[in-house]
Amino acid sequence: MKQGKGTGMRLSGDLSLFSLLLAAVFFGLPQAGIGQATSGDQSWSSSSQLGSPDGNINPTRTASSHTQSGDRTNDRTSVERVGQDGRYIPYSDIEKETVRVNDTTSRTIERMYGRDADGHRTLIQERQEETRTLPGGEQKVTRTMSNPDGDRKLQVVRREQENSKQVSPGVRVTNTTLLMPDMNGGFSAAVRTEQRETQDSDGTIKSTKSTLITDSTGGWKLSEVRESTSKPESAGVRSKEESVLRPDANGQLAVVERTVSKEAQDGSGEKRATVEKYSTDVPGVAGDNGLQLVQRETTMQRSSTGGQSTVQRVEEVHPGSLGGELGLTQETIDIVRPNGSGAADQSHTILTTDSDGRLNQVLVDIGKTGDPGAVKVDTKAPAKPAAVKAK
Repeated sequence: MKQGKGTGMRLSGDLSLFSLLLAAVFFGLPQAGIGQATSGDQSWSSSSQLGSPDGNINPTRTASSHTQSGDRTNDRTSVERVGQDGRYIPYSDIEKETVRVNDTTSRTIERMYGRDADGHRTLIQERQEETRTLPGGEQKVTRTMSNPDGDRKLQVVRREQENSKQVSPGVRVTNTTLLMPDMNGGFSAAVRTEQRETQDSDGTIKSTKSTLITDSTGGWKLSEVRESTSKPESAGVRSKEESVLRPDANGQLAVVERTVSKEAQDGSGEKRATVEKYSTDVPGVAGDNGLQLVQRETTMQRSSTGGQSTVQRVEEVHPGSLGGELGLTQETIDIVRPNGSGAADQSHTILTTDSDGRLNQVLVDIGKTGDPGAVKVDTKAPAKPAAVKAK
């Protein structure tokens, strides 16, 4: 990756670390930290330190802040890593600002910065999003993603338009169009999704999402269909099944992937979730051998007056094994303990199995945070779920 004229980005030499940090920021991996919430203005700050016992991951320090005042919200995350001299040096920054323009419109700008070969902060990417709510519950969202060119001027490289509206009681339709740069210097539609979601009075939710892509003639062809059904089975128990269909060699839709999940919560507040993935694509096995169980994720969450713990175990099929048993490949442990001073102690640990099947720590993130979402731990027993009425 390069930025500017003849200036190599320092991030390009450490993509694995950069990917890990992006996952933590954009996809919500738990972040431990040291911080304190500020009363009255919905603001808090935190800092964290991440490393690995074996030293395979370059240690990093992360400082985060969240400030909400009136109609404006600012989030900032700065990361430092250990340099060649053993001292921490700036690595990346992510800054996001959300402004509520009026009762129906909000705008968000998010900028990502890295460091060039000389250590100067350099803009890598900018994302913008505008959401408008119209009468009747209709919502329109416009998203853009821009990257700097060789002269460090931002150029839009992706546009996305989303329109969601209630078409009848209990039925909502969402259409999204992705536009990419074309050879004429403009933008052309490249991908289109059409989703229809229905919600019944008993709490059952059904969804069908079709993805279409442009072909060589400029027309649209169906690429994928996702069908899902989520429903309550009993008090505290909910199940969901999702099937992925794609055109086969004859152009007919065929199921290539199926996911079955179940969430349950008992009277003590303990939550358990299981997700099983079936696929026709088995690692290390050529050809289509029908749907085979390839992965299982089990998550257990326990809460008490002393805090909350979450353990996730991932089991996967051994490469080349058809119809074989699953083996444990990863375990993630998250612990949150409010300390009574408006902050919470946190730890986030990832373990993976070695060639002998033994679990070894590969990543550890510990500290404290003032984020109210982390400090507040629900220790109450769940109420019985009420039936959801169709709108």
